[in-house]
Amino acid sequence: FLTASVAALMLNSCSREGIAEQDNFKMQSTTADYTGFPAAVQTVSGTITANTTWTSDKVWELDGQVDVAPGVTLTIQPGTFVKGKQGTVSALIVLRGAKINATGTEQNPIIFTSYKLLDNDASTTATPGDFGGIILLGSAPANVKKTIEGLPSSDDKYKFGGDLGTNAADNSGILKYVRIEYAGYNLSQDNEINGLTCGGVGNGTTLDHIQVSYGRDDSFEFFGGTVNASNLVSFAADDDGLDFDNGFTGTITNAVVIADKNSTHSQSGGKPDSNGIELDNNAASEDASFGLLPKTHPTLNNVSVYGVNNSGDAALYKYGARIRRGGEITLNNVVITGFTHGLVFDGDTNAAWSSVNNSGFSGFTAAVTPTGSVNNTNSIFNGSANTFGASSPFFDILDFSGSNKGAFVNGDWTQGWVQYAF
Repeated sequence: FLTASVAALMLNSCSREGIAEQDNFKMQSTTADYTGFPAAVQTVSGTITANTTWTSDKVWELDGQVDVAPGVTLTIQPGTFVKGKQGTVSALIVLRGAKINATGTEQNPIIFTSYKLLDNDASTTATPGDFGGIILLGSAPANVKKTIEGLPSSDDKYKFGGDLGTNAADNSGILKYVRIEYAGYNLSQDNEINGLTCGGVGNGTTLDHIQVSYGRDDSFEFFGGTVNASNLVSFAADDDGLDFDNGFTGTITNAVVIADKNSTHSQSGGKPDSNGIELDNNAASEDASFGLLPKTHPTLNNVSVYGVNNSGDAALYKYGARIRRGGEITLNNVVITGFTHGLVFDGDTNAAWSSVNNSGFSGFTAAVTPTGSVNNTNSIFNGSANTFGASSPFFDILDFSGSNKGAFVNGDWTQGWVQYAF
């Protein structure tokens, strides 16, 4: 996994980590990844029932699933490392009515990562699934009442939506300048923990400057809710970069999805099913007509979705953006390239409910399928990737300066806190 040699795939890493720029895109030993992390380790398990602060002078180890109880705030200091305990499905779950205050800085982001990167053992190599992921649950509207994926269906505290989702302005706290690495866990078919999972999260919540890397499933998945998110980075996801379901109606501003051809790839019906963006209103088991309200309809502003350059590798990636099962989407200044298909609307949704504006889809025979099916479509390109002004979107040199469309039209906001190579 992740053994391709591609030149200079790292933007400026955090200065506190002292990471040298690598010539090859490959996973390195621990000593090449993190230096200077605290020697002290504090193990946490069960439910956090009182306001708690995780300080940066320790590495915080999750022994299995850790819940934050309603009415409780978990604060995490800038520069703090959090890892899962070896042999456990470690995940942090912020329940309805609870809050997280994980506010890092550009120089000192909060890092959720593999225990193998923090073990002082140069022989170990991190792999997707080493850390379970982060799950936020809120009380904002969703079009069904259900249990979030990856959690026990018998316990109501893990549910969202329905009569639990009446407060669009619900506040689950803050995630800012946070990196989530080697996360995700496939418990069973269609029952996975993602890097960051939001279930019915309201727009009082702050999600800003968050990177999810090397996830075993989706990087970001939004089940219902109204939360807005900005400055998101999905890198080398095993499945989708951005996934929307169950009536999500928030706005994503400034986001980049970067695929890795060496991903192990998720499977659907025994075939790879990795997409840049995947969107459903609901599953057939919830409503075969896909008409539940509110409809899934995110708005994406300034988003770039980069697949892979080689057509053989691209066969492992299906869609730059796939809209299906009654879903809708609005794309403003969005670029898509490097997939076998561009923007695709399945037959079980009505493309006329969606809108595409000032966007560019490069390298596809049919940029939008069905052709001419969306409203207000303009500036759809089928030429070379440099149509977008990003000089090398396929990792030869990851340089987003001068972009005239997509995530970096207003400058490169990833500098200083994002890390692409290990």
